[in-house]
Amino acid sequence: MGKSALIVIDMINAYDHPDAELLVPSVRTVLPQLTRLIGRARTQKVPVVYANDNFGEWRSHHGELIETALAGKNAELVEPLLPDGDALFVVKARHSIFYETPLSHLLFQLGVDHVVLCGQVTEQCVLYSALDAHIRQLRVTVPEDAVAHIHEDLAQAALRMMERNMSAAIRTADTVAF
Repeated sequence: MGKSALIVIDMINAYDHPDAELLVPSVRTVLPQLTRLIGRARTQKVPVVYANDNFGEWRSHHGELIETALAGKNAELVEPLLPDGDALFVVKARHSIFYETPLSHLLFQLGVDHVVLCGQVTEQCVLYSALDAHIRQLRVTVPEDAVAHIHEDLAQAALRMMERNMSAAIRTADTVAF
């Protein structure tokens, strides 16, 4: 058996998109669990990989993305989750963290066979990323209290689909085993 990586999906966010008003309350709810999970991964020396949208700015790098998010009206949702000096960062352009990114290669280089997916949005990027991880024969865990949603009913359905169709382990953040 290999090792685990924590993948933080799309949490470097300025919250200036059309669904932000629906998303922000859920982000506020999961923020404490998400922060603890990232802290626990760091303490246990589990690789923490940030996979983040590029906001359509093809010249951006992770520093610019962080600056943009911190300048947004919900910077308090970003500050507790900022990457530390050991974090890895993958810029993505579509829903899946794997779609045309170097993430598969990075995980292979690290010897990772288990990904813990946290962040946003449960019924979109987390769901599609879980499917792509499953297709790549990675074990998947999703801490249900560390993923934010836009539509709660769709998020619950997405979690059920991940568990049933992708063999994902659905846990609480505090019970995730790396």
